[in-house]
Amino acid sequence: MGWQNTTVLVTGAAGFIGSHLLEQLLAAGARTKAFVHYNSANTRGYIDQLPAEQQKEIEIIYGDLRDAYAVSHAVKGSDVVFHLGALIAIPYSYQNPYDVVQTNALGTFHVAQAALEHGVGRIVHTSTSEVYGTARYVPMNEEHPLQGQSPYSASKIAADKIMESFHCSYQLPVVTIRPFNSYGPRQSMRAVIPTIINQALSSSEVVLGNLSSTRDFTYVEDTARAFLCAATAQQVTGQVFNAGSSFEISIGDIAKRVLTLVGRSVPIRTAQERLRPAKSEVDRLYSDSRRAQQQLGWQPLVSFDDGLQRTIDWISQHPQLYRPNEYVV
Repeated sequence: MGWQNTTVLVTGAAGFIGSHLLEQLLAAGARTKAFVHYNSANTRGYIDQLPAEQQKEIEIIYGDLRDAYAVSHAVKGSDVVFHLGALIAIPYSYQNPYDVVQTNALGTFHVAQAALEHGVGRIVHTSTSEVYGTARYVPMNEEHPLQGQSPYSASKIAADKIMESFHCSYQLPVVTIRPFNSYGPRQSMRAVIPTIINQALSSSEVVLGNLSSTRDFTYVEDTARAFLCAATAQQVTGQVFNAGSSFEISIGDIAKRVLTLVGRSVPIRTAQERLRPAKSEVDRLYSDSRRAQQQLGWQPLVSFDDGLQRTIDWISQHPQLYRPNEYVV
């Protein structure tokens, strides 16, 4: 696919992965539209942190995924749709499950319907490793059972199945990318690595949830590149692809590694309010991403240590964007 003559829409473009995907699309020469949730402050999330020259090249379309008309208007005229828009915070999904299900499930239905209506050539849908729940075996391939261990994960299972149903029923040309935990510059303290780094840089202790749970982390630029690969690969519609680094590390070990890298020694402790309900805790995620390597030609290029240092450097240069001692839901 020649991106120079391609019009793309990114839902969730104001988010962490979405903003990095925008950068890669702009660098490739795509005509890029960003579907952004409207707010009265007229802020555009992480898009506002992109270089001014890049921001000028992006067509901003304001709306809400729950509004079918707004979604259809945004999708119209797009050759490719990258659907990243979602409410992603698991603690928030405990507090407001209705909001999460409406946005993630109904919103995805609206995107699928609009893509079908307007004849979109390829839609790349975003899943999450959270749909697997705690690993029943490792490494976890795409055939791993799905488990709705939180309202968020249940809403994403529903979204994945909506896309699957539109492919099976109406031949919607959808490819699903299932990222494992992404990290990198611009990520908020809703995620664990920025939380660790910010506290390690400036606080008297590092306060976290479950220290023993393990995750498979992928640097955000690698994650964004998986979406581009999914948009251009041939004979892959209807399929799901894990996008992980195929390694696991505990949250406690990340905290120790970050403290070493920043040259500080402070206590690490667990706070009860940061723990998930017992049956909702995902203890282990560890990706098998061989299908993406074989069929999409994708594999992560940035090592965890390199990515961690890049993230520390970026956060160190942007302290005004964070409140280290606040628990971000």
